Amino acid sequence: MTLVLYLFKKFIPLFIGALAFFALVLGLVDLLMNLWSYISNQVPMGTVAKIELLYLPKTVWYATPLAVLFAVSYSLSDFYANNELVAVFASGVPLINFTLPLLIFSFLMSIGLFFFEDALVVPTYAQKTELQTSVLNKEKSLNNDKIVVLGEGGRLIYKADFYDDDAQRLFALYLVVRNEDKSLKAVIRADSALWREDRWVLSGATQYTVKDEGMVIQPPSRDITALLTEPPETFRNNTISVETVSASEAREYIEHLQRTGLPSGEARSEYYKKFAFPFILFIVVFLSVGLSGKTRKNVLLTSLASCISAAVLFYVSQMITMLLAKFEYISPFMGAWFPVFLFVAISIVLLRFART
Repeated sequence: MTLVLYLFKKFIPLFIGALAFFALVLGLVDLLMNLWSYISNQVPMGTVAKIELLYLPKTVWYATPLAVLFAVSYSLSDFYANNELVAVFASGVPLINFTLPLLIFSFLMSIGLFFFEDALVVPTYAQKTELQTSVLNKEKSLNNDKIVVLGEGGRLIYKADFYDDDAQRLFALYLVVRNEDKSLKAVIRADSALWREDRWVLSGATQYTVKDEGMVIQPPSRDITALLTEPPETFRNNTISVETVSASEAREYIEHLQRTGLPSGEARSEYYKKFAFPFILFIVVFLSVGLSGKTRKNVLLTSLASCISAAVLFYVSQMITMLLAKFEYISPFMGAWFPVFLFVAISIVLLRFART
């Protein structure tokens, strides 16, 4: 117990200091990137401060893995430099046993970080984005064009040139109607479709049906128009960033994409990343243990350089796998989790050759 208390007495202050430092750097980067836009739009300083305050939980979320990596790496390297671990190893306590409390602590923090993101980071980041978009005059129109949507479990395919959200009207609409076995039943061409209460009302519509005797051209039949109940929200330009919503909302959005036949690979990758990212805390402790003790000189600079290098390598690898998942070269699950698996393997190798 004495060793555990001694270890955490060294680790906790370093972790808090590193967390504050990295969070401050991330906040300043965001501020400097948008500073000219704030000035040109004459955004009040109070509003800018509110935006940065709302961004604070996000910076803490991003900075926590870096802070843990630095704090563990520096603590152990300092123990090595001062020969304090020599006594620990001489007493028969191996490195993995000595650092086990940190591994347990990081695992519990990983679980806490997931709930921290879902409960606090997501709503505050969404508010930050909304406020920033508003003051910088970047409101997004909900109108949409070149729309293709699946409805009724794939029995209906909507294709429209344009959707006007204010009027809730579709223009130049084609409807492909299929039977239960997905064979073609009919095609309807309409000049427009207007949303009325619970369904679309077609204007200037013609139905084309292929029968044994040939092509039959007629007004749309009632059994087909009764199926036109896909809500207007489906046709909006309402692409959601999974990063800005909770896990439950992200799951609902992905189900919507799959139901309407829209690409969902990127969204699913971001969804899995919500679960993968927090467990980086557990990984970086392994990584820090393996990286520690490589030198007795310039411990602070060495620890800082090693943690930044490891973080850059991790984020670059994750960026690459997420892009591969987006374009469906790999599965969304592997896009989010492969860097985690990779760095676990690297950490195990480093731990195998760590000084004990």
